[in-house]
Amino acid sequence: MPLANAAVQAIVDEVELSGVPGRDPDPDPGDARWAAKSLLPGFEAMADAARRIGEPTVELREELGAIGRSTEWTATRAGCGVRIHRGATWAVGLLVAAAALELPQADAHTILASAKRLGGLRDRRAPLRPSRGSAASTTYGAAGARGEARAGFPHVKRALAALRTSRHAGADEPVARLDALLAIMSSLQDTTLLHAAGPTVLRMVKQHAREAVEAGGAATAEGRAILVTLDGELRERSLTAAGSSSLLAATFFLDGLRVPVPR
Repeated sequence: MPLANAAVQAIVDEVELSGVPGRDPDPDPGDARWAAKSLLPGFEAMADAARRIGEPTVELREELGAIGRSTEWTATRAGCGVRIHRGATWAVGLLVAAAALELPQADAHTILASAKRLGGLRDRRAPLRPSRGSAASTTYGAAGARGEARAGFPHVKRALAALRTSRHAGADEPVARLDALLAIMSSLQDTTLLHAAGPTVLRMVKQHAREAVEAGGAATAEGRAILVTLDGELRERSLTAAGSSSLLAATFFLDGLRVPVPR
């Protein structure tokens, strides 16, 4: 599957994962899927730019940034005016470019290392106005989306390992994917939650996710019950764990490439 198609499919898979904690009811799931599919030309342009430039340079980083901002605007229009998939466009977009640089002979470690180099470069054309995520990062000292990229996507590595471990243990695909989500939520400083609700709620989310993992994950009755409780608490507060969702989409993208997992 071409990289751009794999990227869109990964985001659609994340949208369609049933029972995801913090799934915001707006936009409509159909709009969310349509918005995900609208990202295809942007991801194609990112892969083409990476192949043309051939290495993770400032030039490539700035071109990816320009493409990404245009792509985010397109997704907002496709999502009926709701700003959606911004985090996934950033995370998955970097991985699409990194995969275009490194494939066909690469494992997940090589792709993530290339994405790390790209994420650490400064985009001099980026708008100076802070985003909600960057504001939360500054206020609370969280790594945020850019910090996650500069660190080489450690939560994607953790989720990818959890996904494949769960499959190997015999879990069906929805359960394995929920286990990947729990692996992210159990430790991620989700800046969307920090911005919307502050550190107390984030600690609650991480604690519940850790408890579900320790109970055996989504395959066990206890783990599933904790997951349902967490989902209910987030819905009651009208909160969404968008940072975790974005990294889950990035995990699905790497998994879809069927490359070896780094240890």
